[in-house]
Amino acid sequence: MNNPLTEALAVESLLTDERPALNDCWNQIGVMGDRSCGQLATVMHCYDCPVYAEAGDSLLEREPPLNYLDEWLNILGEIPVEQEDVEGDGIVIRTAEAISVMIFRLGHERLALPVRILQEVTPPCVIQPLPHRSNELFLGLVNIRGETLLCASLSHLLNLEPTKETSSTATSINAKRMMMAGQGNDKWVFPVDEVHGVYRFHLNELRDAPVVITKATEAYTQGIIHWQGNKVNYLDSELLFYTLNHKIL
Repeated sequence: MNNPLTEALAVESLLTDERPALNDCWNQIGVMGDRSCGQLATVMHCYDCPVYAEAGDSLLEREPPLNYLDEWLNILGEIPVEQEDVEGDGIVIRTAEAISVMIFRLGHERLALPVRILQEVTPPCVIQPLPHRSNELFLGLVNIRGETLLCASLSHLLNLEPTKETSSTATSINAKRMMMAGQGNDKWVFPVDEVHGVYRFHLNELRDAPVVITKATEAYTQGIIHWQGNKVNYLDSELLFYTLNHKIL
């Protein structure tokens, strides 16, 4: 059964990667804490606890942030439209084709995948290597909400140079995430250094990839988009999963 807090937190984590200011006992004494809560013997998991459900209800019923509606009106007002004359006096208004992507970071590179294939973003979890199978590309197996999934390194596949941890980057450890992406039974998990959130752009904003990026990255890049002054490689998800399935499975 779907839990209201689970659904709300999933949306919050995808869009803002922020946790609500709630009485989050599940993070302290629950399954995501030290498991000292006496109710766990009865409910087995915090998702089935009335306290967790009540927190979810309060999150969904909260008032929208200040200027929330105005911001969305401005965003929708900026969507370009194309006008096409038809027979008679009528005009057909067509919205320019757009796509939503999830932007994330691997080392010094910012990448993007279509939101439609994104299943979940979670904190880092244990990766269980497989004897004689795990390598730099295929990291092993992970368990997310009871489902065992294959975990692969996008950094290795894209031939990205690893970054050295320094005092200035040590604080970014808490930003690390696991991204679960795919469709149907074809799902993969990728460790990433940071998830920036969802960004919507129009296909006419897509620019050709420069020749200065690595050959491996260029092969999987459909184009370049600009986000907050940074260049983001928009990855070809179909080619990405095709390669993973043929190299690992």
